[in-house]
Amino acid sequence: MSDIRAIIAKRVAKEFKDGDIVNLGIGLPILVANYIPKGIDISFQCENGYIRMGPEPKLGEEIKDLVNAGAVPATILEGAAFFDSAMSFAIIRGGHIDATVLGALQVDQYGNLANWMIPGKLVPGMGGAMDLVCGAKKVVIAMEHTAKGKPKILKQCTLPLTAANQVDVIVTEMGVMNVTDKGLVLTEINPEYTVEQVIAATEAELIISENLQNMQ
Repeated sequence: MSDIRAIIAKRVAKEFKDGDIVNLGIGLPILVANYIPKGIDISFQCENGYIRMGPEPKLGEEIKDLVNAGAVPATILEGAAFFDSAMSFAIIRGGHIDATVLGALQVDQYGNLANWMIPGKLVPGMGGAMDLVCGAKKVVIAMEHTAKGKPKILKQCTLPLTAANQVDVIVTEMGVMNVTDKGLVLTEINPEYTVEQVIAATEAELIISENLQNMQ
C-alpha cells in the first residue's frame, strides 16, 4: 500500500482552481501544499497571520520564526502578506476563504463534523475550526478512512460537533465522497480497494455513483 497520507493530500490538492484562497488545517491537511498541480496558483491563508504559504522547506532551510498553524516550519511565496490575528479571522469569518481542508475524528452522512475533542481527554482548544467550517465556501475533510479499524465516517457523529451540515467533500485513502441532499455519494475509488471494502469500512450509508471513477 502506498503512503496513505500522500495519497490523500495529492487528491485533495486537485479540489482547487487557479486563484483560490485556501486554508489548511493542522496535521495531514498541511501536506496538501506540497502537491498543488503545476500551473495552478493557490494562495494558502494561514490562520496565525499570513497569506501565500508555500510548501514545506527543505531540511536545513527552515526559518525558525516562520511556521504554519501547527507550529511546523513553512515557506512563503511571492506576494505574501503578514497580518495580526484579528485580520486573519476577519478574512475567515468574512467569507473570503474559497476552501478549507481539515482533519476529522468523525464525519457523518449529513455533513456533520466532529474534530476538536474527545470527552474526558485534555485538548488544547478549538482553534479556528468552528470559524473555518462556517466561513469557508467549501469544506473538504482529509483523513484516514478508519481509526484502529473502526469507521470514522458514520451515520451520525457521536462526539461533540465542530459544526453541523457544513462538510462538502470527504477524501480518504479509499476514495472521494460528496455530501449531497440525497446522502453520501462515492464518486471516486482508490483502485487498490473494491467497492465492497469501502462499504465495509464505512458505517454511513453510501450511494455508489453511476459514474464512479478511479481516484487520481
